[in-house]
Amino acid sequence: MRRQISRLVLLLLVAVVAGLLAPQAAAVDVEAVLAPFPDLKGFARLLASSPVARELAGRSSLTLLAVPDRYLPQSPSAFAAAAGADLADVLRYHVLLEYISPADLRRLPAYGKLVTTLFQTTGRASADLGAVNVTFTGPNNSLGVIRSPAPFPASNATVLGAVTSVPYNLSVLAVSGLIVPSGFDLAASDARPTGAGPVNITRVLADARGFNVAASMLEASGVAEEFEGDERGAGITVFVPTDEAFASVPAGDRLQSLPADRKAVVLRFHVLHSYYPLGSLESIVNPLQPTLATEYASQAGRFTLNITRFNGSVAIDTGVVQATITRTVFDQNPVAVFAVSKVLLPKEMFARTGPGGDSAVVAAAAGTPPPASMPPQPDEGERTPPTKLSAPPGNYTTSLAASSSSSAKTICWSCIALLYLVLPMLLLLPTV
Repeated sequence: MRRQISRLVLLLLVAVVAGLLAPQAAAVDVEAVLAPFPDLKGFARLLASSPVARELAGRSSLTLLAVPDRYLPQSPSAFAAAAGADLADVLRYHVLLEYISPADLRRLPAYGKLVTTLFQTTGRASADLGAVNVTFTGPNNSLGVIRSPAPFPASNATVLGAVTSVPYNLSVLAVSGLIVPSGFDLAASDARPTGAGPVNITRVLADARGFNVAASMLEASGVAEEFEGDERGAGITVFVPTDEAFASVPAGDRLQSLPADRKAVVLRFHVLHSYYPLGSLESIVNPLQPTLATEYASQAGRFTLNITRFNGSVAIDTGVVQATITRTVFDQNPVAVFAVSKVLLPKEMFARTGPGGDSAVVAAAAGTPPPASMPPQPDEGERTPPTKLSAPPGNYTTSLAASSSSSAKTICWSCIALLYLVLPMLLLLPTV
Protein backbone atom coordinates (compact mmCIF):
# COMPACT_ATOMS: atom_id res chain seq x y z
CA MET A 1 0.00 0.00 0.00
CA ARG A 2 2.74 2.45 0.94
CA ARG A 3 4.56 1.67 -2.30
CA GLN A 4 1.38 2.62 -4.18
CA ILE A 5 1.12 5.83 -2.18
CA SER A 6 4.72 6.72 -2.99
CA ARG A 7 4.07 6.14 -6.68
CA LEU A 8 1.00 8.35 -6.56
CA VAL A 9 2.98 11.10 -4.83
CA LEU A 10 5.72 10.81 -7.45
CA LEU A 11 3.21 11.01 -10.30
CA LEU A 12 1.64 14.06 -8.67
CA LEU A 13 5.06 15.68 -8.38
CA VAL A 14 5.81 15.02 -12.05
CA ALA A 15 2.47 16.54 -13.05
CA VAL A 16 3.15 19.66 -10.96
CA VAL A 17 6.64 20.06 -12.44
CA ALA A 18 5.29 19.58 -15.98
CA GLY A 19 2.67 22.23 -15.36
CA LEU A 20 5.27 24.66 -14.07
CA LEU A 21 7.51 24.07 -17.06
CA ALA A 22 4.73 24.38 -19.65
CA PRO A 23 5.27 27.44 -21.87
CA GLN A 24 2.95 30.34 -21.16
CA ALA A 25 2.11 32.98 -23.73
CA ALA A 26 2.70 36.53 -22.55
CA ALA A 27 1.30 39.80 -23.80
CA VAL A 28 3.63 41.93 -25.90
CA ASP A 29 5.46 44.88 -24.36
CA VAL A 30 6.85 46.65 -27.44
CA GLU A 31 9.05 49.08 -25.54
CA ALA A 32 10.70 46.29 -23.54
CA VAL A 33 11.22 44.21 -26.67
CA LEU A 34 12.85 46.91 -28.79
CA ALA A 35 14.69 48.86 -26.07
CA PRO A 36 17.93 46.78 -26.25
CA PHE A 37 18.34 47.49 -29.98
CA PRO A 38 19.75 50.98 -30.73
CA ASP A 39 19.18 50.62 -34.47
CA LEU A 40 15.43 50.28 -33.89
CA LYS A 41 14.93 53.39 -31.74
CA GLY A 42 13.18 55.31 -34.51
CA PHE A 43 10.76 52.49 -35.23
CA ALA A 44 10.14 52.00 -31.49
CA ARG A 45 9.29 55.71 -31.14
CA LEU A 46 6.80 55.47 -34.01
CA LEU A 47 5.03 52.57 -32.32
CA ALA A 48 5.04 54.25 -28.89
CA SER A 49 3.56 57.48 -30.31
CA SER A 50 0.73 55.64 -32.05
CA PRO A 51 -2.22 53.58 -30.76
CA VAL A 52 -0.47 50.45 -32.04
CA ALA A 53 1.71 49.95 -28.94
CA ARG A 54 -1.41 49.85 -26.74
CA GLU A 55 -3.13 47.44 -29.13
CA LEU A 56 -0.17 45.05 -28.94
CA ALA A 57 -0.21 45.10 -25.14
CA GLY A 58 -3.19 42.75 -25.15
CA ARG A 59 -1.85 40.28 -27.70
CA SER A 60 0.63 37.43 -28.04
CA SER A 61 1.93 35.07 -30.76
CA LEU A 62 3.02 37.86 -33.10
CA THR A 63 5.70 38.64 -35.65
CA LEU A 64 6.85 42.26 -35.70
CA LEU A 65 8.44 43.56 -38.91
CA ALA A 66 10.80 46.21 -37.53
CA VAL A 67 12.48 48.75 -39.80
CA PRO A 68 16.04 49.77 -38.77
CA ASP A 69 16.70 53.51 -38.59
CA ARG A 70 18.86 53.54 -41.72
CA TYR A 71 15.90 52.22 -43.75
CA LEU A 72 13.24 54.54 -42.32
CA PRO A 73 12.14 57.52 -44.48
CA GLN A 74 13.01 60.95 -43.07
CA SER A 75 9.33 61.65 -42.51
CA PRO A 76 7.35 58.43 -42.03
CA SER A 77 4.08 60.36 -41.73
CA ALA A 78 4.67 62.10 -45.06
CA PHE A 79 5.66 58.78 -46.60
CA ALA A 80 2.39 57.20 -45.46
CA ALA A 81 0.32 60.21 -46.51
CA ALA A 82 1.88 60.19 -49.99
CA ALA A 83 0.64 56.63 -50.37
CA GLY A 84 -2.85 57.64 -49.23
CA ALA A 85 -2.50 55.82 -45.91
CA ASP A 86 -2.53 56.63 -42.21
CA LEU A 87 0.76 56.04 -40.36
CA ALA A 88 -0.93 54.02 -37.61
CA ASP A 89 -2.38 51.64 -40.18
CA VAL A 90 1.00 51.38 -41.91
CA LEU A 91 2.46 50.30 -38.56
CA ARG A 92 -0.40 47.84 -38.06
CA TYR A 93 0.56 46.39 -41.42
CA HIS A 94 3.93 45.49 -39.87
CA VAL A 95 2.34 43.31 -37.17
CA LEU A 96 1.71 39.75 -38.37
CA LEU A 97 -0.74 37.77 -36.26
CA GLU A 98 1.39 34.62 -36.38
CA TYR A 99 4.68 33.61 -34.82
CA ILE A 100 7.11 33.25 -37.77
CA SER A 101 10.75 32.31 -37.21
CA PRO A 102 13.52 32.07 -39.85
CA ALA A 103 13.00 28.30 -39.81
CA ASP A 104 9.32 28.88 -40.61
CA LEU A 105 10.32 31.12 -43.53
CA ARG A 106 12.53 28.42 -45.00
CA ARG A 107 9.64 25.95 -44.91
CA LEU A 108 7.33 28.18 -46.96
CA PRO A 109 6.11 26.86 -50.32
CA ALA A 110 7.45 28.47 -53.50
CA TYR A 111 4.34 30.61 -53.94
CA GLY A 112 4.65 31.96 -50.40
CA LYS A 113 2.01 32.33 -47.71
CA LEU A 114 -0.72 34.89 -47.06
CA VAL A 115 -0.48 36.12 -43.45
CA THR A 116 -3.03 38.28 -41.62
CA THR A 117 -1.80 41.59 -40.22
CA LEU A 118 -3.16 43.77 -37.44
CA PHE A 119 -4.40 46.18 -40.13
CA GLN A 120 -6.53 43.44 -41.72
CA THR A 121 -8.37 42.97 -38.42
CA THR A 122 -9.58 46.60 -38.36
CA GLY A 123 -12.14 45.84 -41.07
CA ARG A 124 -10.88 48.78 -43.15
CA ALA A 125 -8.92 46.64 -45.59
CA SER A 126 -10.51 45.70 -48.88
CA ALA A 127 -10.91 41.89 -49.12
CA ASP A 128 -7.49 40.32 -48.31
CA LEU A 129 -5.44 43.43 -49.15
CA GLY A 130 -4.79 43.97 -45.43
CA ALA A 131 -2.73 40.76 -45.40
CA VAL A 132 0.85 40.32 -46.61
CA ASN A 133 2.39 37.68 -48.83
CA VAL A 134 5.52 36.20 -47.25
CA THR A 135 7.93 34.45 -49.62
CA PHE A 136 11.24 32.70 -48.93
CA THR A 137 13.85 33.78 -51.49
CA GLY A 138 16.53 31.15 -50.88
CA PRO A 139 19.65 30.71 -48.77
CA ASN A 140 21.90 32.79 -51.05
CA ASN A 141 19.78 35.90 -50.78
CA SER A 142 17.69 37.31 -47.98
CA LEU A 143 15.41 35.37 -45.69
CA GLY A 144 12.41 36.43 -47.71
CA VAL A 145 10.24 39.16 -49.17
CA ILE A 146 7.13 40.73 -47.62
CA ARG A 147 4.73 42.27 -50.12
CA SER A 148 1.13 43.32 -50.50
CA PRO A 149 -1.06 40.69 -52.20
CA ALA A 150 -2.51 43.34 -54.53
CA PRO A 151 -2.52 42.35 -58.23
CA PHE A 152 -1.13 45.76 -59.20
CA PRO A 153 2.34 47.10 -58.26
CA ALA A 154 2.47 47.44 -54.51
CA SER A 155 4.86 48.07 -51.65
CA ASN A 156 7.30 45.37 -50.56
CA ALA A 157 10.36 44.89 -48.35
CA THR A 158 13.17 42.37 -47.92
CA VAL A 159 13.58 40.41 -44.70
CA LEU A 160 17.11 41.27 -43.54
CA GLY A 161 17.22 38.76 -40.72
CA ALA A 162 16.04 37.93 -37.22
CA VAL A 163 16.41 40.45 -34.40
CA THR A 164 15.18 38.50 -31.39
CA SER A 165 12.39 36.20 -30.26
CA VAL A 166 10.46 34.88 -27.33
CA PRO A 167 9.60 31.45 -28.80
CA TYR A 168 5.99 31.02 -29.89
CA ASN A 169 5.08 34.39 -28.38
CA LEU A 170 7.02 37.05 -30.31
CA SER A 171 9.36 37.05 -33.28
CA VAL A 172 11.02 40.29 -34.43
CA LEU A 173 12.31 40.37 -38.02
CA ALA A 174 14.21 43.30 -39.53
CA VAL A 175 12.91 44.47 -42.93
CA SER A 176 14.36 46.88 -45.49
CA GLY A 177 11.63 49.53 -45.37
CA LEU A 178 8.10 50.51 -44.50
CA ILE A 179 5.41 48.55 -46.35
CA VAL A 180 2.18 50.29 -47.31
CA PRO A 181 -1.11 48.38 -47.53
CA SER A 182 -3.04 48.52 -50.79
CA GLY A 183 -6.70 49.31 -51.34
CA PHE A 184 -6.76 51.88 -48.55
CA ASP A 185 -10.13 53.44 -47.72
CA LEU A 186 -9.42 57.14 -47.20
CA ALA A 187 -12.93 57.77 -45.90
CA ALA A 188 -12.54 55.24 -43.08
CA SER A 189 -11.82 56.44 -39.57
CA ASP A 190 -8.78 55.33 -37.58
CA ALA A 191 -10.85 53.27 -35.17
CA ARG A 192 -14.39 52.37 -34.27
CA PRO A 193 -15.91 55.44 -32.60
CA THR A 194 -16.92 55.25 -28.97
CA GLY A 195 -20.49 54.12 -28.69
CA ALA A 196 -20.49 52.59 -32.16
CA GLY A 197 -23.15 49.99 -32.85
CA PRO A 198 -22.51 46.25 -32.92
CA VAL A 199 -20.45 44.73 -35.70
CA ASN A 200 -22.51 43.43 -38.62
CA ILE A 201 -20.96 39.96 -38.97
CA THR A 202 -22.85 39.23 -42.19
CA ARG A 203 -21.46 42.36 -43.81
CA VAL A 204 -17.94 41.56 -42.58
CA LEU A 205 -18.19 38.17 -44.32
CA ALA A 206 -19.69 39.68 -47.47
CA ASP A 207 -16.81 42.18 -47.68
CA ALA A 208 -14.23 39.44 -47.15
CA ARG A 209 -13.35 36.83 -49.76
CA GLY A 210 -14.68 33.28 -49.86
CA PHE A 211 -17.50 33.32 -47.27
CA ASN A 212 -20.60 33.56 -49.48
CA VAL A 213 -22.24 30.39 -48.12
CA ALA A 214 -21.71 31.34 -44.47
CA ALA A 215 -22.95 34.89 -45.03
CA SER A 216 -26.13 33.72 -46.78
CA MET A 217 -26.82 31.09 -44.08
CA LEU A 218 -26.42 33.63 -41.29
CA GLU A 219 -28.68 36.12 -43.02
CA ALA A 220 -31.37 33.56 -43.78
CA SER A 221 -31.33 32.05 -40.28
CA GLY A 222 -31.48 35.28 -38.28
CA VAL A 223 -28.76 33.94 -35.96
CA ALA A 224 -26.55 36.96 -36.66
CA GLU A 225 -29.10 39.17 -34.88
CA GLU A 226 -28.42 37.22 -31.67
CA PHE A 227 -24.77 38.34 -31.74
CA GLU A 228 -25.58 41.97 -30.94
CA GLY A 229 -26.48 41.34 -27.30
CA ASP A 230 -23.45 39.11 -26.83
CA GLU A 231 -21.10 41.80 -28.18
CA ARG A 232 -22.18 44.12 -25.39
CA GLY A 233 -21.29 41.48 -22.80
CA ALA A 234 -18.09 39.42 -22.84
CA GLY A 235 -17.87 39.71 -26.62
CA ILE A 236 -17.96 36.92 -29.19
CA THR A 237 -15.57 34.80 -31.22
CA VAL A 238 -16.93 33.47 -34.51
CA PHE A 239 -15.44 30.56 -36.49
CA VAL A 240 -16.51 30.86 -40.13
CA PRO A 241 -16.06 28.00 -42.62
CA THR A 242 -14.88 29.04 -46.06
CA ASP A 243 -16.89 28.26 -49.19
CA GLU A 244 -14.42 25.42 -49.87
CA ALA A 245 -15.15 24.02 -46.40
CA PHE A 246 -18.88 23.92 -47.11
CA ALA A 247 -18.23 22.30 -50.50
CA SER A 248 -16.21 19.52 -48.83
CA VAL A 249 -18.92 18.50 -46.34
CA PRO A 250 -19.73 14.83 -47.08
CA ALA A 251 -23.06 14.34 -48.83
CA GLY A 252 -24.09 11.92 -46.07
CA ASP A 253 -24.15 14.75 -43.53
CA ARG A 254 -27.10 16.40 -45.33
CA LEU A 255 -26.23 19.75 -43.74
CA GLN A 256 -28.11 21.92 -46.22
CA SER A 257 -31.26 19.79 -45.92
CA LEU A 258 -31.55 20.28 -42.14
CA PRO A 259 -34.65 22.08 -40.87
CA ALA A 260 -34.12 25.79 -40.21
CA ASP A 261 -34.08 25.41 -36.41
CA ARG A 262 -31.39 22.69 -36.49
CA LYS A 263 -29.36 24.59 -39.05
CA ALA A 264 -29.43 27.53 -36.60
CA VAL A 265 -28.00 25.23 -33.91
CA VAL A 266 -25.06 24.39 -36.19
CA LEU A 267 -24.43 28.10 -36.78
CA ARG A 268 -24.53 28.87 -33.03
CA PHE A 269 -22.07 26.01 -32.54
CA HIS A 270 -19.51 28.13 -34.44
CA VAL A 271 -19.60 30.96 -31.86
CA LEU A 272 -17.91 31.33 -28.46
CA HIS A 273 -19.58 33.58 -25.91
CA SER A 274 -16.34 35.49 -25.20
CA TYR A 275 -13.90 37.62 -27.20
CA TYR A 276 -10.68 35.73 -27.97
CA PRO A 277 -7.99 37.20 -30.24
CA LEU A 278 -5.76 34.65 -31.94
CA GLY A 279 -3.04 34.78 -29.27
CA SER A 280 -5.59 33.97 -26.56
CA LEU A 281 -6.88 30.95 -28.47
CA GLU A 282 -3.32 29.67 -28.89
CA SER A 283 -2.78 29.73 -25.12
CA ILE A 284 -6.33 29.15 -23.92
CA VAL A 285 -6.42 27.86 -20.33
CA ASN A 286 -9.53 25.70 -20.61
CA PRO A 287 -9.52 23.96 -24.01
CA LEU A 288 -13.15 22.78 -23.67
CA GLN A 289 -15.24 25.84 -24.51
CA PRO A 290 -19.05 26.25 -24.47
CA THR A 291 -20.66 27.76 -27.56
CA LEU A 292 -23.85 29.73 -28.12
CA ALA A 293 -25.49 26.39 -28.92
CA THR A 294 -24.61 25.25 -25.37
CA GLU A 295 -26.93 27.93 -24.00
CA TYR A 296 -29.87 26.46 -25.90
CA ALA A 297 -29.10 22.83 -24.99
CA SER A 298 -31.21 20.90 -22.50
CA GLN A 299 -28.12 19.69 -20.61
CA ALA A 300 -24.92 21.43 -19.52
CA GLY A 301 -21.70 20.39 -21.20
CA ARG A 302 -23.26 19.80 -24.60
CA PHE A 303 -22.21 21.47 -27.87
CA THR A 304 -18.70 22.33 -26.71
CA LEU A 305 -15.53 22.82 -28.77
CA ASN A 306 -12.11 21.46 -27.85
CA ILE A 307 -9.59 24.16 -28.78
CA THR A 308 -5.85 23.41 -28.69
CA ARG A 309 -2.59 24.42 -30.37
CA PHE A 310 -1.34 21.82 -32.85
CA ASN A 311 1.65 22.09 -35.22
CA GLY A 312 1.76 25.87 -34.87
CA SER A 313 -1.96 26.34 -35.61
CA VAL A 314 -5.14 26.53 -33.56
CA ALA A 315 -6.98 23.21 -33.85
CA ILE A 316 -10.71 22.83 -33.16
CA ASP A 317 -12.17 19.39 -32.42
CA THR A 318 -15.93 18.86 -32.31
CA GLY A 319 -15.82 15.13 -31.63
CA VAL A 320 -16.75 14.58 -35.28
CA VAL A 321 -14.63 17.09 -37.20
CA GLN A 322 -11.07 18.36 -36.69
CA ALA A 323 -10.55 21.82 -38.21
CA THR A 324 -7.88 24.52 -38.02
CA ILE A 325 -7.99 28.32 -38.07
CA THR A 326 -6.62 29.44 -41.44
CA ARG A 327 -6.66 33.23 -40.98
CA THR A 328 -8.12 36.16 -39.07
CA VAL A 329 -11.00 37.83 -40.89
CA PHE A 330 -11.86 40.54 -38.34
CA ASP A 331 -10.54 41.38 -34.89
CA GLN A 332 -11.69 44.45 -33.02
CA ASN A 333 -12.60 44.00 -29.36
CA PRO A 334 -15.24 42.75 -28.56
CA VAL A 335 -15.57 40.78 -31.84
CA ALA A 336 -13.15 38.28 -33.42
CA VAL A 337 -13.93 36.41 -36.65
CA PHE A 338 -11.69 33.56 -37.87
CA ALA A 339 -11.77 31.44 -41.02
CA VAL A 340 -11.76 27.70 -40.35
CA SER A 341 -10.85 24.86 -42.70
CA LYS A 342 -13.98 22.76 -42.09
CA VAL A 343 -17.60 23.15 -41.11
CA LEU A 344 -17.82 22.43 -37.37
CA LEU A 345 -20.35 19.62 -37.01
CA PRO A 346 -21.47 18.93 -33.40
CA LYS A 347 -21.34 15.31 -32.27
CA GLU A 348 -24.76 15.78 -30.67
CA MET A 349 -26.25 16.10 -34.17
CA PHE A 350 -23.84 14.16 -36.38
CA ALA A 351 -22.30 10.73 -35.88
CA ARG A 352 -19.89 8.85 -38.13
CA THR A 353 -21.44 5.56 -39.22
CA GLY A 354 -20.50 2.89 -41.70
CA PRO A 355 -17.36 2.41 -43.78
CA GLY A 356 -15.58 5.31 -45.43
CA GLY A 357 -16.54 7.82 -42.73
CA ASP A 358 -20.10 8.41 -44.00
CA SER A 359 -22.29 10.11 -41.47
CA ALA A 360 -25.91 10.68 -40.65
CA VAL A 361 -27.92 13.17 -38.66
CA VAL A 362 -28.79 11.50 -35.36
CA ALA A 363 -30.04 14.19 -32.94
CA ALA A 364 -30.81 17.87 -32.48
CA ALA A 365 -30.47 20.43 -29.74
CA ALA A 366 -33.31 20.97 -27.39
CA GLY A 367 -35.02 24.32 -27.68
CA THR A 368 -34.73 25.33 -24.04
CA PRO A 369 -33.97 29.01 -23.41
CA PRO A 370 -30.40 30.01 -22.58
CA PRO A 371 -29.26 30.73 -19.02
CA ALA A 372 -29.03 34.32 -17.90
CA SER A 373 -25.25 34.42 -18.13
CA MET A 374 -22.21 32.30 -18.82
CA PRO A 375 -19.30 31.84 -16.40
CA PRO A 376 -16.49 34.36 -16.98
CA GLN A 377 -13.65 33.22 -19.20
CA PRO A 378 -9.96 33.86 -18.42
CA ASP A 379 -8.59 36.93 -20.13
CA GLU A 380 -5.17 37.99 -21.31
CA GLY A 381 -4.58 40.23 -18.32
CA GLU A 382 -3.93 37.19 -16.10
CA ARG A 383 -1.00 35.96 -18.14
CA THR A 384 2.65 36.00 -17.20
CA PRO A 385 4.41 39.31 -18.04
CA PRO A 386 6.83 39.31 -20.98
CA THR A 387 10.19 37.67 -20.44
CA LYS A 388 13.37 39.73 -20.44
CA LEU A 389 15.19 39.70 -23.75
CA SER A 390 18.88 38.96 -24.20
CA ALA A 391 21.41 41.54 -25.31
CA PRO A 392 21.06 42.55 -28.98
CA PRO A 393 23.31 40.95 -31.62
CA GLY A 394 25.91 43.04 -33.36
CA ASN A 395 24.14 42.69 -36.71
CA TYR A 396 21.10 41.06 -38.26
CA THR A 397 21.82 37.43 -39.12
CA THR A 398 19.61 34.63 -40.29
CA SER A 399 19.88 32.83 -36.97
CA LEU A 400 17.61 33.71 -34.07
CA ALA A 401 19.15 35.79 -31.30
CA ALA A 402 19.20 33.89 -28.02
CA SER A 403 16.66 35.12 -25.50
CA SER A 404 16.81 34.52 -21.76
CA SER A 405 13.94 34.39 -19.33
CA SER A 406 14.43 35.17 -15.67
CA SER A 407 10.95 33.82 -14.89
CA ALA A 408 11.83 30.50 -16.54
CA LYS A 409 14.97 30.27 -14.41
CA THR A 410 12.93 30.93 -11.29
CA ILE A 411 10.51 28.16 -12.22
CA CYS A 412 13.37 25.72 -12.86
CA TRP A 413 14.98 26.45 -9.47
CA SER A 414 11.58 26.07 -7.81
CA CYS A 415 11.18 22.66 -9.45
CA ILE A 416 14.63 21.56 -8.26
CA ALA A 417 13.84 22.69 -4.72
CA LEU A 418 10.57 20.81 -4.84
CA LEU A 419 12.36 17.65 -5.95
CA TYR A 420 14.87 17.94 -3.10
CA LEU A 421 12.03 18.37 -0.64
CA VAL A 422 9.82 15.48 -1.77
CA LEU A 423 12.25 12.81 -2.95
CA PRO A 424 13.78 12.17 0.54
CA MET A 425 10.27 11.69 1.88
CA LEU A 426 9.61 9.11 -0.82
CA LEU A 427 12.82 7.28 -0.05
CA LEU A 428 11.93 7.06 3.65
CA LEU A 429 8.63 5.32 2.89
CA PRO A 430 9.01 1.57 3.61
CA THR A 431 8.23 -0.73 0.78
CA VAL A 432 5.81 -3.63 1.11
